[in-house]
Amino acid sequence: MKIFIWRHSKKFSSWSMFNEPHIYDDNYMQAEVVVLAESRDEALALLKNDDRWNIEELKRIEPIIMDTDRPCIVYKQIFFG
Repeated sequence: MKIFIWRHSKKFSSWSMFNEPHIYDDNYMQAEVVVLAESRDEALALLKNDDRWNIEELKRIEPIIMDTDRPCIVYKQIFFG
């Protein structure tokens, strides 16, 4: 099993960034989803159960992938101003 983490922030987005992904079907500033699955395809299939996640847009973002068979830092997040 692996942990897949997708994260997208629109904090510095502007109208000039027309190709910016929109991974969640609501107006968000930052969206994150963490999924435990065997593969990226399986993780995306699990997310299809919640129709608010935009799967095609998530495919544009390379997730952080962590193996669960060895120790590692699972998650860290730092926000400044």
